[in-house]
Amino acid sequence: MTFLRKLFRGNEGDASSTTPAHTPDVPPEGAATAVPSTGVRAAASDDAAWWDTTAPLGDAVPPASQSHDETPTTAMGAMNPEDVRKRLAASVAPSSPHLAPPSKVVTEPMDVTHQLDDDEAPTLSAHQSVQGLSAMAARDIGRVRENNQDSVFTMITTLPREGTDLSVGLFIVADGMGGHQGGEVASRLAVRTVVHQILSQLVLPALDDTMSTSLQPLMVSAVQAANQAIWDTAQAMGTDMGTTCTAVLLVGHGLYIAHVGDSRAYLYEPGGLRQITTDHSTVGRLIQLGQLDPSEAREHPLRNQLYRTVGQQPQVMVDFIYQPVGVSSHLLLCSDGLWGMVEDPLLAQALGRSPWPQDTCNELIALANLAGGEDNISAVVVSLPMAER
Repeated sequence: MTFLRKLFRGNEGDASSTTPAHTPDVPPEGAATAVPSTGVRAAASDDAAWWDTTAPLGDAVPPASQSHDETPTTAMGAMNPEDVRKRLAASVAPSSPHLAPPSKVVTEPMDVTHQLDDDEAPTLSAHQSVQGLSAMAARDIGRVRENNQDSVFTMITTLPREGTDLSVGLFIVADGMGGHQGGEVASRLAVRTVVHQILSQLVLPALDDTMSTSLQPLMVSAVQAANQAIWDTAQAMGTDMGTTCTAVLLVGHGLYIAHVGDSRAYLYEPGGLRQITTDHSTVGRLIQLGQLDPSEAREHPLRNQLYRTVGQQPQVMVDFIYQPVGVSSHLLLCSDGLWGMVEDPLLAQALGRSPWPQDTCNELIALANLAGGEDNISAVVVSLPMAER
């Protein structure tokens, strides 16, 4: 990568070709969700062909971040952007009359799959992102409970596809319930089982180039497998342990959500915070029916009474939601130990205050503890890719 060496270190050598960043698919403008008679919310379009690049995707691929095999001695961010573009352009000036004229510097993502001709100089991109894809999970015992029965999980990876690579994330919050540490066992079993299902049926087949899984049944069956594992364990132990489970699979610019209980998923958008899951609680049902105002839910005597959980019955009905990322900047998953103690405007302020998920998680947990910390507190914060605007 001679031009980078000349730009940052002044080394000399023969030029080697570089691979420009790919052009992302265009994210969907919107998608409606329907609830079939089975109780599972269906995606707006069939996602069975999401792995087939010849078919239109219901979820676009986020911009891929560029990486270099050398660390520059001068940080790009410390230079004037115009100077950066000029130096990048100068670095690809032809050293031989047989080479093509230098390619212009562009600020748009480019396809990574095309083959450069022998006389073609690589096109450089000075495109910068305001925010990249990152995630953090944090949990706290709170100020009242004697043990922590919540479990959380985050994973971000890249899967190979024909013609391009695809960013994938898996994020889970499980809030356990049951005496004698039964809730802790249930929440851990839920996370372990869902992660195992996704790795074995999505990630590993993708690496073997045998992927054909449709994402909606994959997410629903993963939570149902967790229900079976917890039910079997509870029967063997003679307990009634159970857990909530909110699991989100991020594929490109689409969110595939499987949800049971009253843990929540929110999107933080330019217009504010928006809840995208429904609480399976008595209070949540009253709100759905219009018999209770959401502002009264926090103080309602039945606010902790759930009518649907993972592991407390032989079978469970799982809500499925497909949600395009759109212009959202953050995804928040949390247990009721957070949303039950901190008002939505304060949650939104914390999400908008810092681009770093770890800082946001720390602030959210501190806010819940300042409000009393009456329950275990769990938060998963995902910063979503945002191009320069």
